[in-house]
Parts: sequence; structure tokens; C-alpha cells
Amino acid sequence: MALTRNYQETINRRVKKDPAFRIDILQEAIKALIDNDIKTCMVLLRTYVNATIGFKTLAEELGKKPKTLKKMLSTGGELASFSSALIIVSHLKKREGVELNLTGGIDHAKIDTPIDVDIDR
Repeated sequence: MALTRNYQETINRRVKKDPAFRIDILQEAIKALIDNDIKTCMVLLRTYVNATIGFKTLAEELGKKPKTLKKMLSTGGELASFSSALIIVSHLKKREGVELNLTGGIDHAKIDTPIDVDIDR
């Protein structure tokens, strides 16, 4: 019989052992947000919150109800939007003590030029 671990338990253990991994989850969420991939952003933010401060603490810090935040970060919820993600990302990066730096930009000849997101730790 194969041994399996719950996905969230595995992420939680890795986040506790590896602070760089924790930052990487937040960085990937920000990249998804910039790329307008809201569903991916929401999944990553939900994973990050579950593995770090939890929804109760985040809700207290943002002055919201935990249930509201869970809806904000659900991929199918009505509140899954760019502005919801932006509010949460902004708070989490401040709490994490990281700066967001965007490099690259728009090449007028090629609109889909990638923008790199680096988080200074």
C-alpha cells in the first residue's frame, strides 16, 4: 500500500521548513495576478494563507470576516476578482516584509512581452 500525504499538509510542512518556498508561493500568485490568471492567483493565495497565518488572523488584520475572505479566494466565488486579490496581495507582501519589483515592460511591437516579478527579501 502506497503512502500518501494530504496536499495541504505537505505544503504546510514545506512552508515551515523553507521560508524561500513561502515567498515563492506569494511571488507566483502575484505573477498570476499580473497575467490576469485570477483563478490561479486565488488558489495560490488560498494555499499561502492556509500554510501561514490562516484565514482567522488575516480576517482580523483586514477587518473582514474569515468566511468573506474564503469566498474572495475561492475560484468559483462571486468575489473572485482582481481587486479582491490585489487587496490581499498588498497586505500579505507588507506582512511578509517584501518589496515587489517589476522588470520588463511593454514592447510596442510585441504586446505580450513578459514582465518578470521579483520579490526582494
